Order: sequence, then C-alpha cells, then structure tokens
Amino acid sequence: MLKTSLLFLIFAVVGLYGAPTENADGLTEWDWRIVGGSTAANGAAPYQVSLRSASNAHFCGGTIITSRTILTAAHCLVGRSTANTLVVVGTNTLNSGGTRYASSALRIHASYNQNSLANDIALVIVSSTIVTSTTVRAVPPGSGIVGDGVTVTLTGWGTTSYPGNTPNSLQIINLRSITVASCRSALSSVGSVFETNLCTFTRAGEGACHGDSGGPLVAGGSVVGIVSWGSPCARGLPDVFTRVSSYISWIQANQV
Repeated sequence: MLKTSLLFLIFAVVGLYGAPTENADGLTEWDWRIVGGSTAANGAAPYQVSLRSASNAHFCGGTIITSRTILTAAHCLVGRSTANTLVVVGTNTLNSGGTRYASSALRIHASYNQNSLANDIALVIVSSTIVTSTTVRAVPPGSGIVGDGVTVTLTGWGTTSYPGNTPNSLQIINLRSITVASCRSALSSVGSVFETNLCTFTRAGEGACHGDSGGPLVAGGSVVGIVSWGSPCARGLPDVFTRVSSYISWIQANQV
C-alpha cells in the first residue's frame, strides 16, 4: 500500500483528488500534454478531437470511433454536463478551423475509481452525425494485445515542456510500449498500474504532460490506448494509458 505522504505529494501534482477545475487557459488539473514531440501535419490524425467547454476552452482530447461516438478518459468527464462538453473535429489548431458538435450523452464507466484511476474510460455521444473528410475520420478500437516494444503514436495539444506554454498546433510523437510488470515496478511509489493499463516509455524528455488527457494512442490503424496518468512530465518514468482492448465489450455496448 502506498504511504499517505507519497499519495499526497505525487497525486496532488497529477490531480487525482476531486473533480477537475479549469484554469485561465481552460486546462484542468488532470490534463496532460506532449513533451518532445513535433507539430503534426494536417490530416495526420483525423481521428483526434478537442473536447471543449461551453466557452470554447480545450480541456481534453478524444478519439472518433464511430460517426457519433468519441472515446476519452473518464476523469475528463467527471463533473461535466452535456451543455459544457462540446466536440471539435477536423482541425490541428486550437484557435481556428474545425467543426463543432454538441454532445447528447456522457457515458462514464460504472466502475471508474477517481482515486486509483481504475477503469479510466468514457464515451461522449454527439447529437448529430460527424461528417467525414480528409481531416475527419473514425479509427476502430484496437482489440488485439499490444506487446512489449511496439511503436505507438500519441497526439495532443499542449506544452512541450513543464512548466511551459500551450502550443496552438497539434503535437505528435512516437513512443514504445513496455510491459505492465516493468511499468508497475517503475511506478510502484507513484500509483496503481492495472492489467487493464498500457504503458509507454522511450526516454526522459519524451512523453505526455499536462493537457492531453483522454487523447489517443494509436498503433496499426487502431486506437489502443487512452491517456490516463503519469508522473509529470516526461521526467524519466512511464506514461499510463487505459488499454482499449480490455474494454471492447463495454465500448460496443455503449457506443452509438
């Protein structure tokens, strides 16, 4: 069991207590951003969405998996309403472009635990059909197991260092998957890593950071992970994702 002092010190930084609150930039305590990536080419991640508040502030990422369903992290939607959760697709920039869709339902996994981040998965159902194009396209949930040492691609908007400023352009980076056992060992004093998690690590200076929560980790043409948590930001420890293959049945039962 983790010591209380460690939980307070580490998780206070990651933001695991209470509902997330937006700061002046529209980001929340639980949001993560990419460190060490590069600017994504237009259309490089047509499945990527920006989840926005009613005031148009980006608060999390997400993935288009059907014409009306967005895959994201449960912690992104805790405390939110459909009126305050909008979906923007088809743009690589936060300040311009894209098409906005209202949400009609927010579906958080019934066994989500905000303290351990177990079952950190949720769906946003949009109120009308998403129109596809060269920059807007669904990607299927990955049903296969991602093994050790697989190249996976992470995309998201955000600071390229910590602390740092939020870039306007979508960032992209290739990472490498690692085993749950090695991830659990590396993060044993930080938080809980479950068999339903997928972890990545390449080197210090590369990985997720504040602002990218809920965003897609993709391999082989499928979304295989959802940005969940880590020890911010790319400081030499693994990043933890919700393993999509562990939730295929739940996704199929709740998507539209």
